[in-house]
Amino acid sequence: MLRKSLYIPADTLIYDLEDSVAPTQKENAQLSLTDFLSTHHFPESLEVAVRVNEVSTSMARGDVRAAFSTSRVTTLVVPKVHGVSILNDLSSIIRKLRSDSSSPPIRIIASIESAKAIQNIYDIASWKDNQAYVSALLFAAEDYCADTSIQRTRSRLELLYARSHVVNAAKACGIQAIDMVCVDYKDLVYLTEECVDGRRLGFDGKQAIHPNQIETIQKTFAPSKEEISRACAIMTQMEAARRLGNGAFGLKMHDGRTEMIDEPMLKQAQKVVERAIRAGLETPGISSPGT
Repeated sequence: MLRKSLYIPADTLIYDLEDSVAPTQKENAQLSLTDFLSTHHFPESLEVAVRVNEVSTSMARGDVRAAFSTSRVTTLVVPKVHGVSILNDLSSIIRKLRSDSSSPPIRIIASIESAKAIQNIYDIASWKDNQAYVSALLFAAEDYCADTSIQRTRSRLELLYARSHVVNAAKACGIQAIDMVCVDYKDLVYLTEECVDGRRLGFDGKQAIHPNQIETIQKTFAPSKEEISRACAIMTQMEAARRLGNGAFGLKMHDGRTEMIDEPMLKQAQKVVERAIRAGLETPGISSPGT
């Protein structure tokens, strides 16, 4: 199973030592992962992460040690981050286990799983010290529902408040927001619906629990040709408008309407182009973000 992960076309590979491992197999999983990470090569473009057990448990230290068996692991996914005290405790573990004090700080993907986490979310999103920093917030819907007694439905309306908080805190702190898992992993139509919904809310990406979800997630979160074309047109035409001394202009739409474009819409267009470039997509007339 570990070897198969090398051929999964994900942006980030997360090796899970928490929920996917039975309590009696935790130590064996640590040993297996240590051996695997230290003997296999990963593409430089791939983010390699390890999901550790709850920081307060006896297994967390061994999980971090397994993650540090290779320098290619740059990220820890931390469950049940209800507040910054958990991140402070994790930092102490990292400090004791890292052999090279000059190594760059570890990225932390903080899993938001409780009502407390939502209440403390800005402090969590902005947390950093000299050992690690929070690089993304991840919304764990099933854990959140268990904590709050929310009844989960396919409409997702009951999760709008929490998901919006995750996105808002992430954007306020300049980090990524990662949406919840789609547990119905065989239903790609519903997965697409969830992805579209997550993108509209402002999420940057989505967790996958099965390889067959990856293509749908990546395709849905990447800008469409129509979005890219519109964004590029806005950027090039705004440049022309500014040369004439104007701060806004009218963008002709395909249906004959004219849409007024000003600075906020330019910023939206720039973000679309940035995402397109990161995804390796063509951006007609635009060579780099912000040009």
